[in-house]
Amino acid sequence: MARPQLELPADAPGVPARRAALKLLDAVLRQGKALEAALDRAAANLPANDRGLAHAIAAEVLRFLSDLDSLIDSATRNRIPDDAKARFALRIALAQVLRLGTPPHAAISTVLPLVDGGPRKLVHGVFGALMRQGVSLPDTPALPDAAALRWEAQHGTAMVEAAMAAIAQPPATDLTLADPAATDEWVAKLEGVSLFPGHVRLPAGKQITALPGFDAGAWWVQDLAASLPARLLGQGEGTALDLCAAPGGKMLQLASSGWRTIAVDMSESRLARLRDNLGRTRLEAEIVCADLREWKPAALADAVLLDAPCSATGIFRRHPDVLHRVRPSLIAETAGLQRELLGRAAEWVRVGGRLVYAVCSLERPEGEEQIADFLKRHRHFAIDPVTQDELPAGVAPNPDGTVRTLPGMLAEQGGLDGFFIARMIRTA
Repeated sequence: MARPQLELPADAPGVPARRAALKLLDAVLRQGKALEAALDRAAANLPANDRGLAHAIAAEVLRFLSDLDSLIDSATRNRIPDDAKARFALRIALAQVLRLGTPPHAAISTVLPLVDGGPRKLVHGVFGALMRQGVSLPDTPALPDAAALRWEAQHGTAMVEAAMAAIAQPPATDLTLADPAATDEWVAKLEGVSLFPGHVRLPAGKQITALPGFDAGAWWVQDLAASLPARLLGQGEGTALDLCAAPGGKMLQLASSGWRTIAVDMSESRLARLRDNLGRTRLEAEIVCADLREWKPAALADAVLLDAPCSATGIFRRHPDVLHRVRPSLIAETAGLQRELLGRAAEWVRVGGRLVYAVCSLERPEGEEQIADFLKRHRHFAIDPVTQDELPAGVAPNPDGTVRTLPGMLAEQGGLDGFFIARMIRTA
């Protein structure tokens, strides 16, 4: 018997990319893996275009997951289980039509093979009913309940509303300049805007490698919030340790500011990218592949920057998987690792030297509470307060001199990732 027109073979063009998207979503939602970490395995052997499409589909599903599920539930009498292939296929088809502009017939025909041996008629029927209704997604997606409740308790209702607005829009592309004195020149060349000396912001979607200055190493991609920790160490007057250094933006900042920089990371594959950036920018740094729990420097440093492993909930705009896979247990686990790494980093700072701790997390146990605990245990360290003139307009230091960037800050200019930063000085 001939296949129905909409029922494509399992290896038909377009189907492998959708199957990879399903694998990505399964890895995030059922296995708790990071989207980027799952990409190589889920999209193995796919051409670049299909790999990119699979990633784009999965990311849009994760941005609007709650709203997509509400649409699906509105068209079914009996709720489809969360982990059923039928629900995954409908999420993928709807995200393509409602977020990526895929024609409905292409969206449904390429997902039906994903439910081979399952309820294809159900998937086709629910999708068709929703298309006939002319459904749409809201301008601001609903956050998963767990994340919304956690952030509301920590930062208030306004922050949650700002996060919903932030995730709906693709984040801008921020560049850090090797020479802050040339900011005006690069703003003109790149047709961007600057929110701080040494920074240029471009609209999302720019082809980075084709821009002026890329080959010459005049700048590198780095979110404005992510650039603040290294900025707070100022111009170099000695040795700086960049701990957990990859992918290397902070290392490049330190090296371009005159620090004799030692960059340490335990991932050889991530250090490869760091080496590439060093070569492109013609900057110098010593690179060490080591586990900080076992490594120690040959001498005390004038400055130590610990960009610690964390839940990464502050970069949810770029990595929406964190909204769904980060649980209190993971936050507690990363906070424990941060505590250990902070304790080791403190041993490597000379008297009078500074220690900057940073996490791209919106969770207080990884930020404010982590530093409060550290200062109780390390009485020979004190907060070195950050001042307003060290930060972009629209970002203010906390009363205690630490820095917390949140969704909603600089919203009209394109927003910021979420970070917590504390600068401390060793007093004895």
